[in-house]
Amino acid sequence: MANWNDHVDHVLIDEAELREIVSRLAAQIDSDYSGEDKNPILVGVLKGSVTFMTDLMRAMKCPAQIDFMRVSSYGNSTVASGNVNIILDLNRPNLPNEDIIVVEDIVDSGRTLKYLVSYLLNKGARSVRTVTLLDKPERREVDFTPEYIGKEIPNAFVIGYGLDYAEKYRTLPYVGVIRSDKI
Repeated sequence: MANWNDHVDHVLIDEAELREIVSRLAAQIDSDYSGEDKNPILVGVLKGSVTFMTDLMRAMKCPAQIDFMRVSSYGNSTVASGNVNIILDLNRPNLPNEDIIVVEDIVDSGRTLKYLVSYLLNKGARSVRTVTLLDKPERREVDFTPEYIGKEIPNAFVIGYGLDYAEKYRTLPYVGVIRSDKI
């Protein structure tokens, strides 16, 4: 069994900083969704968001429901195809009364989240906002900015804390930059 830590060039965000980011984002969401009529649905984009979403919902104080969608936008494991395919859709009968927060691990081109926001609004959601752990604004290909951003990062291929390369490295407890010889 390979030691995945050896595949990391350097740690970009350690466990302590991840906890701080999650706490800050949870507090922002709590502030925006305080009140009796506020009960957002956290919609995790599988698979990368699971670790982040788990920690985020545990840190939140406002009541929230959870659900998931699975989409694909990658032609291979490193290059986005430009097309967004919904593999697992959100199926909620009361969508016109729902406030959705789409939870994503990382925003690169912005295509996936821009598409999902539009898609969910067209399906009838009352509101749709987005939260991302990581943002790479220099890679943006469309006009899109998440409402809640954990941390802006440089244009490097990152792994860990749910982020993967070819379905590996998700279980690392930090966000690291993968060594170029491992891609």
